Amino acid sequence: MFTINIYVRFALIGLFLGGGILLTIFQGFWYAFPLLLIGIALLAGYILLGTVQSTAQLVQDQQFDEAEKRLGLTLKPEWLYKTNRAFFYMIKGTLAMNRKDHASAEEWLTKAQSIELPSDNEKAMVLLQLANINVSKNKWTKAKAIFQEMKKLKVTEPVMKEQIKMFEKALSQRGQMKHAQGMQGGRRKGGFRGR
Repeated sequence: MFTINIYVRFALIGLFLGGGILLTIFQGFWYAFPLLLIGIALLAGYILLGTVQSTAQLVQDQQFDEAEKRLGLTLKPEWLYKTNRAFFYMIKGTLAMNRKDHASAEEWLTKAQSIELPSDNEKAMVLLQLANINVSKNKWTKAKAIFQEMKKLKVTEPVMKEQIKMFEKALSQRGQMKHAQGMQGGRRKGGFRGR
C-alpha cells in the first residue's frame, strides 16, 4: 500500500493549503480550488488514518522508540477511522508490552478488542498478547479462557498459527508440571501420615 512519509505529508498540507489561501487572496477562489482540495484531502487522510500504517512498519522493524514518537503524531485517536483506531490501540499495547508495562498493555489491548477488528488474524493477535499478559501475572485460568476463545478463530497467517501452537504447548507443559507437583505433594503428605 502506498504511504506518504508523515513529515512529507505535513509539508504538502502546508504547501497546498497555504498556496491555496494565497492564491485565493491574489487571484480568486476558483484558481485556488484545486490546491485547496488537495490540501484538504491530505489533511482529512491524516486525521482519519493517523500515523498507524507507518508506525506498524517501524514496530515490525523493531524500532520501538521511533514507533512511539510516530504514533504520538496522531492528532486524535478518537477521530481515526474505526479500523485504524483499533490498530492504534493494538500498537500502543504492543509498545507497552515491549516496555514491560503489562497494566497499560492490557488496557490498550482491551480497547483494541472492544472495536471490531478487520480479521480473525488481528483478533487472534490481540487475544494472544492478552493471554501472555495473564501468564506473566500467573493467572493461568484466565489465560486458558482467552486461549479457548482464540482457538475458535480462523487464523490464516502462518506466523500467527505458529505462535498459537507455541502458546498451546506452553499451556500443556504448565498443566503437566502442575499435575506432577500435585502428585509429589500428595506423596509427601501420605509419607508424613505413615510416620
